[in-house]
Amino acid sequence: MPSPRQDISVMTEEPAAEIQLLRQQKAKLIEILRADADFVLQHADARCLLSPQGYQQVKSCRIPSEKVTDLLDHVLQRGPEAAQGFLELLKEQPMQETFPLLSFVKDLQITTLSTGNKEALTKRKRTPETQDSIPAKNKRSNGPGLVKEKQLMTVARAVGRSWREIGRMGLDIPSVKLEQIEEDHSTHTERVFAMLRYWCTCQRDKATAAHLHSLLSREDWALPPDSIDFLLESD
Repeated sequence: MPSPRQDISVMTEEPAAEIQLLRQQKAKLIEILRADADFVLQHADARCLLSPQGYQQVKSCRIPSEKVTDLLDHVLQRGPEAAQGFLELLKEQPMQETFPLLSFVKDLQITTLSTGNKEALTKRKRTPETQDSIPAKNKRSNGPGLVKEKQLMTVARAVGRSWREIGRMGLDIPSVKLEQIEEDHSTHTERVFAMLRYWCTCQRDKATAAHLHSLLSREDWALPPDSIDFLLESD
């Protein structure tokens, strides 16, 4: 009769490549991302990498390093797709610009996934693309009309007290998300900027400057034309 230790060894499975990679880099990522833990959390939430309960638990943590630790733990617990989504998030331009030390992630991921664990890699190729991987590809295509964060900040400064109405009626953002943004950010400009950035994340390759201008040009919002017309200017 096999011993309990033997039973455990037989039932243990090798973690997926994405989980292994994220776990290996966990300490380094905590050190880097704690510089702006809330920024990382909001981007991860925008990509649905956490459950609603997980988001609330991570958000309640006040110590940046612990907040990042909890975030990574929740992502790892959600499995390979969430881990892959988080790795793709770390490669995106806003994250790379905010955390320059993250530049290692691109090369590290390619090297790790190309060696070993061929079974997991083959399985991922057979699986249809997840929503997590699509926005990263669209980011890499860098369409010429995609709105830039500097433009979003300029618009945020021009939006007045009707920002919630603009979010609900103009940008199709749920009231629950607007309440969350209001709770997470202390100043008016930061709230409007977070709302616009969330809209960009949802729109993906449709988040063009011209599209945003058309949504904000309605008379209902009473935005001065000279405060948003710069969105129509070519780069």
